[in-house]
Amino acid sequence: MKTSNKLIFNRTFMLMLLAGIFAMIGFSTILTTITWYAVKEIKSSMALGYILVAATVPRLIMMTFSGMVADKFKKTTIMYYSNIAEALVLVILYFLIINDQLSLVPLMILAAFFGMLDAFFGPASTSLIPKVVEQFQLQRANSLFQGGTQISFIFGPIIAGIVMEHYSIATSFYLALIFVFLSAIFVFPPLIKETSAVEHDNNTPVRDIIEGFRYVKSSRFLITGIIILITANFFGLGALSVGIPILVEASGGTPINLTYLQSSLGVGMLTGTALLSAITFKKGRGKITLFTLLLMLVLFLVFTQVNAVIWQVLLLFLIGLTYTIVYIPFITMAQEFSDEKVTGRVMSLIFLAMTGFDPISYVLISGLNTMNISIFSVLAISASVSLVVWVFILFNSKTYRHTD
Repeated sequence: MKTSNKLIFNRTFMLMLLAGIFAMIGFSTILTTITWYAVKEIKSSMALGYILVAATVPRLIMMTFSGMVADKFKKTTIMYYSNIAEALVLVILYFLIINDQLSLVPLMILAAFFGMLDAFFGPASTSLIPKVVEQFQLQRANSLFQGGTQISFIFGPIIAGIVMEHYSIATSFYLALIFVFLSAIFVFPPLIKETSAVEHDNNTPVRDIIEGFRYVKSSRFLITGIIILITANFFGLGALSVGIPILVEASGGTPINLTYLQSSLGVGMLTGTALLSAITFKKGRGKITLFTLLLMLVLFLVFTQVNAVIWQVLLLFLIGLTYTIVYIPFITMAQEFSDEKVTGRVMSLIFLAMTGFDPISYVLISGLNTMNISIFSVLAISASVSLVVWVFILFNSKTYRHTD
């Protein structure tokens, strides 16, 4: 399947990339549409919280199983059928809303199903990349794939907002359905012709999952890398995701200020993926990711000490850029060094580490802020604790630091 020295001429990878882009546009479009529906039609902020929990928690749980499935079956088959199933969920949503039957309970149930199905796409697609590109192309391939999906995650809400503004919420659901279906077309298994999965044992699902955990536990490199990602997401991006809107409101800012701050973080991440697609690290990748994490956390601490929007925008841009340089090289190394039989499970655990602690971070940051502690102080606490954690990582990362 690895037939081209240039990714743009690698038919299989480009089909995967297009599938990932349309899948993410569909996911972000439906997420924006559901949240707006909860606020506008159900008219309840609590309903919004229930829906987000319903979509997030089952997704996190299913990530534990999705890696095992990715190791036992063809990854394109998993991606294809997860997209088809998501499309069916969107068909039900569409018909419920056009018939004025979409209330909170069915919306929560369908959001839960959508979240569970989406949990299968990420680990399957990420563990497929090493099978379709050459090893020296892995970093560039990961950068292009992540950059494409990040751009898509930005465009999805824009598309949803325009469609809901000029047409209707139902039309936005219908458009999300089209995007998801397009994603399924690009990973139609006969189109890609993926080789069979390596593993053919008769282990039970529980034993397969335990085997995946044991494999990761036995690797000091993987354990350290996962702790690095947890630190970057839990103390960094997770805290910023909930902290930025609170910060803007506390500072007397306007919605345009919120747009500037959130966009700068996204643009920084896109710049990082573009940089990594042009420059391939060949030596010292462990040290690069570890010390880039330190730079990211220091930038975060500086961010908590400034009030001028222009400086906040610049710092968030740099935080987004450095986060990408932490994340993508580690993903690339994990793909290179993991046994192909367990790559799916390794990727699912990495995805779980990246997203599983976000809800806890949201609760902690919001909770501390309600205790009459300013949001700047709350974020400064998070940044300071993260630096202490980084020191702990440094003294326990000999294997990771010497990984090329």
